[in-house]
Amino acid sequence: MYKSKITGVGHYVPENIVTNDDLSKLMNTNDEWITERTGIKERRHRKDRNDSEETSAFLGFKASEMALKNANLTGKDIDYIVFATLSPDYFFPGNGVLLQEMLGCDTIGALDVRNQCSGFVYAMSIANALIVSGTYKNILVVGAEIHSFGLDFSDRGRGVSVIFGDGAGAVVLSATEDKNIQGILSVNMHSEGKYAEELAVKFPGSKFGWADRLLTEPEAITPEDIYPVMNGNFVFKHAVTRFPESIMEALTKAGKTIEDLDLLIPHQANIRIAQYVQQLLHLPDEKVFINIQKYGNTTAASIPIALSEAIQEGRMKRGDLVCMSAFGSGFTWGSVLFEY
Repeated sequence: MYKSKITGVGHYVPENIVTNDDLSKLMNTNDEWITERTGIKERRHRKDRNDSEETSAFLGFKASEMALKNANLTGKDIDYIVFATLSPDYFFPGNGVLLQEMLGCDTIGALDVRNQCSGFVYAMSIANALIVSGTYKNILVVGAEIHSFGLDFSDRGRGVSVIFGDGAGAVVLSATEDKNIQGILSVNMHSEGKYAEELAVKFPGSKFGWADRLLTEPEAITPEDIYPVMNGNFVFKHAVTRFPESIMEALTKAGKTIEDLDLLIPHQANIRIAQYVQQLLHLPDEKVFINIQKYGNTTAASIPIALSEAIQEGRMKRGDLVCMSAFGSGFTWGSVLFEY
């Protein structure tokens, strides 16, 4: 029976650092206001908002190069790609096929996942199922985002725009039959679509119209349709409920307890959410990895970036029991519990 094991991890972020003070020059905000509400001190944005080269697929490519190197593999060794993003290079096709070409992979399958903040957890769950079933041996799982091109950097949009950053992370998930390796122990995925518009970008789409609507009735398209909208308090209340539910579900399914957990890597949405969940689960600081202060919320990229940094910093070592958990737009949420 096959099990899936993480054999390589990597991440990549643009060089351009945008501090809270930088944002205060664009909108009515300041470092204290942003830090108190989110825990974010800086984030990465691509230098040119309209850059056609430093795209989410390109960031995913750079993160994948690092993950493949750490796994001692090349693009030719990859059997399948699962690419999670809400900011693809094109409306279609998806980023998976673009990454396949960039890495020089064979004519392998490439799947895109559109689950926003929980996209990477969903992607890992899919990859795990494909490996456990014996379908594939080495799957590249990527989360990458370019948020900066689509944010409203004005007073109107500051509640959302100060939160998000650009970046990418990647994982190579490989099959193993080694009885001494546990690999992924449990996964869970959930959704509650009745809250879809509490955190969304509504336009364009088949419900709210397409680009020609900008020409035929531009007065009908508002900034709230084009830019991300978020009911912050509502999202917070649901997140702090669903996070611990999903984490405990993952542990219970694997026959583990919260005391067995060595490290929790939550989606880096807001430091207040992470701290609330940490307190609720009675986890000490050394068992929770937080890097939102450096990168902001990078949506599908946040967990693999944190995973990569946790390994680099020695916070995570082979044999550790680790839980990755996310909650986001949809609403969707889920967790992956694994032995690294």
